[in-house]
Amino acid sequence: MQRILVLTTGGTIASHKTDNGLAPGMADDVLISYFEERPGVELAIENVVNKDSTNMQPEDWTTLAQRITDYQNEYDAFIITHGTDTMGYTAAGLSYLLHDLKKPVVLTGSQIPLGMAETDAVRNLHDALTFASQATVPGVFVVFNGLVILGTRAIKTKTKSYDAFESVNFPYIASVSDGELGPLYEPEPEDEFVGHSLELNTNVFVLKAFPGMDPDILDYLGARVDGLIIESFGNGGLPFENRNLIPGIEKMTKAGIPVIITTQILQEGQDIYLYEVGQQVAKAGGITVGDMNTEAVVAKLMWVLAQTNQLDEIKIMMQQPIAHDLDFI
Repeated sequence: MQRILVLTTGGTIASHKTDNGLAPGMADDVLISYFEERPGVELAIENVVNKDSTNMQPEDWTTLAQRITDYQNEYDAFIITHGTDTMGYTAAGLSYLLHDLKKPVVLTGSQIPLGMAETDAVRNLHDALTFASQATVPGVFVVFNGLVILGTRAIKTKTKSYDAFESVNFPYIASVSDGELGPLYEPEPEDEFVGHSLELNTNVFVLKAFPGMDPDILDYLGARVDGLIIESFGNGGLPFENRNLIPGIEKMTKAGIPVIITTQILQEGQDIYLYEVGQQVAKAGGITVGDMNTEAVVAKLMWVLAQTNQLDEIKIMMQQPIAHDLDFI
């Protein structure tokens, strides 16, 4: 008998109408009744938190990770029901916190609550159970609208449509339909990461570059954060003429504060050395992360900073592929 634990966190999938709009409130015994029975599969359910995913925080990721770690010898797989708005962040966070777990962890949710007309929740629950019970690869995954996405590569790209999530810069792991799992894409094995931590340092900041941004913002942030992520233009470029950001980056890195450079562009990642505007950033100490997405960069930096404050170690860990979060630097 295969045992699967469903951990609930609230979200749209468990929401109902209130005077203040949709809010989570479905009881676990009602939610689990929407799963179809599968021969040889035994389901258990447990509530962790009951929130709109907008209110989910890194502390909730660590609670989920701790719960799964505690139960890892009792269950064969885990399903997490979760709101869609921050599901990508939670999936990425769990990918690092549970990077050495040898079992599948599946996140799913819905755009329309259970019990409402035209809900996509029932299909997503069934598909999540199909993958969790049939998967041969360990790791953290998002199952949504018939597709399986690696946890470090899942991004919500639509606010209302059923196909809300995409796999960015990485193949889909599989498709799911009517209880059947499509052909499975199994990523090549990575170099093993030595170390395990269920802690996070949340004192990071994401800064989206825009024309006209005052460079003094870097002085302000340098006095307050342990790590900075800059969403650059294109391939990693930032201005170095009028409103020059380069001295501020150099000042932060000299103070031991990592400045991680990602891109505002979803597809194809960055090549920070392609243009002069990128090479200036790299020379100032900006740490490129290739084709990682922002959700994964945020979660990984929090996880890395909880383990070390040494800039050279931070760079090595951020640029080491973990849970297939990046393909190139």
